[in-house]
Amino acid sequence: MKMIIFQSLGGLGLFLFGMKIMSEGLQKVAGNKMRRILGVVSNNRFVGCGVGAVVTSIVQSSSATTVMLVSFVDAGLMTFVQAIGVILGANVGTTVTAQLIAFNITSYSLPAIALGVLLKFFVGRKKWVYVGDIFLGFGLVFFGLATMKAGFAPLKSHPTFVSTFIRFNADDVSGILLCIMAGTILTMILQSSSATVGITMALASQGLLNFEASAAIILGDNIGTTITAELASIGASVNAHRTARAHTLFNVIGVVNVIIFFPYFLKLVVWGTSTMMDIGPPELLVDGQRPNIARYIANAHTGFNLVNALFFLMVLPYLVKAAIWLTPHKEKEADLDELRHIKYIDTKYINTPSSAIVQARAEIVRMGEAVQLMYNDVIHSMKNRKLDELSKWRQREDIIDSLQKEITQFLIKVMQKRVSPEESKEIASLMRMANNLERAGDGVENIAELIEELIEQGLHLSEGGMHDYELISTEVEKFLNLIVAGVQKEDQDIMIQAQKLEDEIDRMREDMRGNYIMRLQSGLCTVDPGLILVDMLTSFEKIGDFCYNVAQAVAGLK
Repeated sequence: MKMIIFQSLGGLGLFLFGMKIMSEGLQKVAGNKMRRILGVVSNNRFVGCGVGAVVTSIVQSSSATTVMLVSFVDAGLMTFVQAIGVILGANVGTTVTAQLIAFNITSYSLPAIALGVLLKFFVGRKKWVYVGDIFLGFGLVFFGLATMKAGFAPLKSHPTFVSTFIRFNADDVSGILLCIMAGTILTMILQSSSATVGITMALASQGLLNFEASAAIILGDNIGTTITAELASIGASVNAHRTARAHTLFNVIGVVNVIIFFPYFLKLVVWGTSTMMDIGPPELLVDGQRPNIARYIANAHTGFNLVNALFFLMVLPYLVKAAIWLTPHKEKEADLDELRHIKYIDTKYINTPSSAIVQARAEIVRMGEAVQLMYNDVIHSMKNRKLDELSKWRQREDIIDSLQKEITQFLIKVMQKRVSPEESKEIASLMRMANNLERAGDGVENIAELIEELIEQGLHLSEGGMHDYELISTEVEKFLNLIVAGVQKEDQDIMIQAQKLEDEIDRMREDMRGNYIMRLQSGLCTVDPGLILVDMLTSFEKIGDFCYNVAQAVAGLK
């Protein structure tokens, strides 16, 4: 009995480890492109569904796709409705894993492991390390599946286990519900729908489960997999919650629909599989095993998700309304209180760099918006000359410093995980953006202190000085607006406009210094306010420099 337990659990462990390594390797190879593809999904539900299916087929993990979608919605890079279309496709794409498992290619598992180890440990180049992960994971998945099958084999002659598995018989509604519940709980525990599919196939191939019970367990597997998105939405925005809720509704309602027509669904799968693939019935025994049943289970999994996706694509507006109704909007706190706390980044995404990068970028955009807000308040205080309103800059400066610190710490933790060279470069660029936005905030602080000095000493800029102040402050404001929008849109062409603004601000600073000397010589201004203006011009020019550094990071130059 110990050998059966060790072999079964060991096989499951190898299977889960293989799925993790393979999925991570695929995400490292295709993660950056995958994130950008998801980021430009159109409002067309059918296009979104197709993109979701393709992306999930590539990364072999619907959980990775749905978690990323929740983080995209939370970061404001994708609308709630767009994400639902993609999730429908992700559920179809994840069935590719079951189709691969159904192929009897266990004999290739050890060569795949050998090739994976060779590429991972002896080639050295990062790109090939990730390809090695894919082969190693692929081999471990099938070797683990074979080990599980071998472990389950003695159970079919063990009376206690046979009597236990007889209960999983989907002949009536109670039996169907028992199997669905088992599949749901198992998937929630393992956090992997593919693992549930693999275990079900291994048990069925040894004759411990019939096709009807296996298909019902697979239905439960589709409900259990929704727990990942639900967990990912904890502490996120209302639209992220709605995205997770729509995913749950999609699977639960789909399962209920299939239960109503369960016998006909099974007949359709059996007819389609036997006719199109020209193989024997699912219960066919060969040397004490069922060689065909895995293919029928895989097709039931694919068929359910395909029919379910097509149905909900037709009634998507109603799914959206239901998700909104289940997740009502709650009013946000006041502006400063909201800015004071991190909104998008979440440490539970550290092991998913593609999602972590999206969240960090969204947080940097918030940081940029805080700098814009602080800048506008300070610049406009020159006219109203109210110290109580001007004093708000201190709170905003503390908030900007806090955001920069938390963003940087978060990105350092992400970088310490296994990231691709492209992701590593992007993380470095994001750090540069955050650091330079914080320095821009320091530049605004310097201007605020100079304005306070003017007001407290009762000094006023001359007409010409005020004109220069307004001109250069407007140009710097344009630069701040440009870089914040550039960070959000990942604008690769930002440098054309950034270079023009940088040159213009540098030119203005030199010309305006000359203007001050001329006004001083002609007696149009006095020394003290003029010197404060010169210091302001230096601060404006420095803010322009920091904005230029952010633009370089956005363009991927540094």
